[in-house]
Amino acid sequence: MTHTSLNRRALLAAAGLALPALAFAQVPAPTQTPAPATSPPRAGPFRFKGWQGQETDAERGFFEVPEDRRDPGSRKIRLSYVRFASTAAKPGPPIIYLAGGPGGMATRAAGGPRFPIFMALREVADVIAFDQRGTGLSNAIPERPAFTRPPPVFTEAGLTSHFRTEFQSAWVDWTKAGVAMTGYNTEQNADDIDDLRRHLGAEMVNLWGISYGTHLALSMLKRHGDRVNRVALASLEGQDQTVKRPAAIDDLLRQVDGLLAADPAARAAVPDLPALMRRVHTRLEARPVVTKVTLKGAPGEIRMGGFGVQMLAGGLIANPNTLAMLPGLYLALDAGETDMLAPFLGDVADLLSITGMPEATDLASGISPGRLALVRREARVAVLGEALNFPMPQLLGAVPGVDLGEGFRAPFRIDHPALLVAGTLDGRTPLAEQDEVAAQFQRKSRVIVENAGHNVFEAHPDVQDLLVRFFRGEAVADTRLALPPPKFQMA
Repeated sequence: MTHTSLNRRALLAAAGLALPALAFAQVPAPTQTPAPATSPPRAGPFRFKGWQGQETDAERGFFEVPEDRRDPGSRKIRLSYVRFASTAAKPGPPIIYLAGGPGGMATRAAGGPRFPIFMALREVADVIAFDQRGTGLSNAIPERPAFTRPPPVFTEAGLTSHFRTEFQSAWVDWTKAGVAMTGYNTEQNADDIDDLRRHLGAEMVNLWGISYGTHLALSMLKRHGDRVNRVALASLEGQDQTVKRPAAIDDLLRQVDGLLAADPAARAAVPDLPALMRRVHTRLEARPVVTKVTLKGAPGEIRMGGFGVQMLAGGLIANPNTLAMLPGLYLALDAGETDMLAPFLGDVADLLSITGMPEATDLASGISPGRLALVRREARVAVLGEALNFPMPQLLGAVPGVDLGEGFRAPFRIDHPALLVAGTLDGRTPLAEQDEVAAQFQRKSRVIVENAGHNVFEAHPDVQDLLVRFFRGEAVADTRLALPPPKFQMA
């Protein structure tokens, strides 16, 4: 949602494909399209550059929708997709890929480690990488001016004040420029998918999504379920799970601490991982320390508090390859070595930017009053507090009148055939919360990958074949797959 971002998900955004340098899990990564070297891309055939130098024939397409269907005066925006034509003699309904985030680009995901899955699914049907409104070539939100002010202190109070102020200012500026910011929500996004279906001339579509893409798929099923054939979803996020439960993350950290106990050297260095993390957070939040970083492309400094480190940890726990860095990182921080954070942060000016779609979409999905009370109660004693989902729920109320309401968030019965894939070490959408969403599906098969994380589609080689068989219409039994546990890096 997946390079990553500091806003709760753009770490998973583009394809959830994070490098450590982009693991600061929350502030939205820019979703604007870079300025083209010559002219804007045109509709029609082109050569798509995929993973590790591979290329394939593809077709780029565009269609228009109202920016806010509830406002007759809102402008039209152009949405973009890439179609990979089916190799089947009789293709089935198109398979539409829904990226995570919100803010991830499907077309970027198609060029990453999921590229082989995109290619394999052509055996069944056309595969469509759809850039959701506000992302990639579907973005019509003007880019904000470069961040020039001194960075805030990376405490909860400092970052919350910064993002509320920046978001409110950006909303006013975009609205004055004619952007219907109220249109950037999951219901409008779901209606875009149905418009894409009509544009493709398809009676039905299949949905293939991950993380926020599953949140979006649920809205599509609720609003246009009669036009959906079947769904394959990974790292489930329910419609009232925009903000994750801190207690569920505590459970995961206890699970990780148990894995550390299996390594005598790691256990000796870190007798109690949650206790070590709490100690670092408490000390730095009370006394933020000057930390050398990259700022606007040059050497700079920030004052790092415990909340900033909690947010960083929220990104690292998403997948085993970065989760493995957690003990060594905290040992260094406990020893006062905060400058080693710089490789994880990237350019801090980018992390502090507002891009529009991720923030507006999360704010509209919101959180029910009961869940908000539960989250805040749990956060008071949880290792990561309320940092995992930043800037939610901290942005609540920043712009009134955009919440989609309890009808949007209410669970519902789903009778579509579904393949649900999850990793047991997913620190972004914990398995216990995914179980609650899975209970809504009446005709499901579940694939659980032991020791896989949030980016579970590409984690185990057998998942690709299961996806192909499922979309072909074959019966897929509940399946348990296994990967080796992470090898923790202690230095």
